[in-house]
Amino acid sequence: MSQPPAPIRRCPICRKPRVAEYAPFCSSRCRDRDLVNWLEEGYTLPGPVHDPEGDPEVDI
Repeated sequence: MSQPPAPIRRCPICRKPRVAEYAPFCSSRCRDRDLVNWLEEGYTLPGPVHDPEGDPEVDI
């Protein structure tokens, strides 16, 4: 019996098929777009809202 074909893995940015050279992306453009999202804080992790007024003062 033959095995079913492997699913096509898609780029997380544009959903085109991945390219091994840029995995998990399809191109350097999508890879760079992902980096910009990280650098510009476009991605966030869920958690409690940070309240700078509630933080204790730290004297250094």
